Amino acid sequence: MSSTSLCVGVVAPLTGRLAPLGSPLSYVLRRLAPRLAHVRNGGRRHDVTVVVRDSRSDPAAARRAVHDLAGVDGAHLVLTMAGTRVLPAVTDACEQLGVPCVSTTFPWQAYLHARDATPGHRFRWTYHFAWGLDDIAAVFADLWERVEGRGAVGCLWNDDLQGALLRHERYGFAPVTSPRGHTLIDLGAYREPAPGFAAQVARLRDHGAGLVTSAATATDLALFHRQARAAGVPPRLITCSRWLTYPHTHTTPAPDVHGELGDARVATLVYWSPDHPYRSGLDGTTCAELARAYEQDTGAAWLQPLGLAHALLETAHHALAAADDPTDRASVAGALAGTRLDTVAGTLDWTRGPTPNIALLPLVGGQWQPGAHGPRLAIVGNSAHPVVPLTGELTPAR
Repeated sequence: MSSTSLCVGVVAPLTGRLAPLGSPLSYVLRRLAPRLAHVRNGGRRHDVTVVVRDSRSDPAAARRAVHDLAGVDGAHLVLTMAGTRVLPAVTDACEQLGVPCVSTTFPWQAYLHARDATPGHRFRWTYHFAWGLDDIAAVFADLWERVEGRGAVGCLWNDDLQGALLRHERYGFAPVTSPRGHTLIDLGAYREPAPGFAAQVARLRDHGAGLVTSAATATDLALFHRQARAAGVPPRLITCSRWLTYPHTHTTPAPDVHGELGDARVATLVYWSPDHPYRSGLDGTTCAELARAYEQDTGAAWLQPLGLAHALLETAHHALAAADDPTDRASVAGALAGTRLDTVAGTLDWTRGPTPNIALLPLVGGQWQPGAHGPRLAIVGNSAHPVVPLTGELTPAR
């Protein structure tokens, strides 16, 4: 590779269970291809090659993809967005190989915990932008209080990393919600996929909790809701932080799952939507324009990771343009550390994150509500980020 050529590597879940995340990333790669074909740094123009390798939604395959990008392709920068085990596999491999990496779609506390790090730890090569578990808890608590005031909340959390972090005495929900007067009732850890939730439903009934918060898969959450309703204790509101619960993404082939979740009016966190008031610093695209183009070009409904995928590529272009020497990986990493960039996902600022290597994205509250063409995600709470307009009113399921 000549000194004037640069390579951006992308580790994307093109196949496997995380493939819905790969779709928006593949789309923005195609959409931005002309703008990513070269970058100007100082007075010099560099050709840019983008190489995409499939993580297969598997940590081992993701690590192999990074090794190939670093060695075979000579990547100067790696981008990724993936799940709770795949993303840390990518970032750890980049850290070990000395390749700058930017990632997203993972709460920053989970990002640290999955890599055996604690707040204050400084990575040399890997950078991340997202929100925090504390931000999710604050958004959800605001929604709970508007439905039932302050009281008992049933917690449907699994026995894996997500559940452990949500229960964590320092990182989890309790440090945010307990001072606000909420009592978190752990309904009992479960393994995914769950065969049933009889014990959790019984505990919900015993405590008289009308609210449930969860990080379940779509299939498990629908099963829980069905069994709670059959037992005569359907929650008035379910808040769920796992993006796979979005009815319109159809991440499971079972139509009853999507119908169940639509009826449940699940509330969730919203980090990006067509109504967010942002514009790309790379091509001027607004959130509404990006969502509309995605729907027109793919025939699929917009989804939140679309904005983050676009911001990943904006960040890559900026880092290569701003680095003292874009052909030097250490120089690119240094550029990332000093980045403050306006993107279609908002302003990303790695100079003042909650901990080193993190740029923070704000959250608002959303709820899936019936629409003319199926469930629509309405923005129903914006107290933490009022620049995002409300598009609906929070409505309890019963």
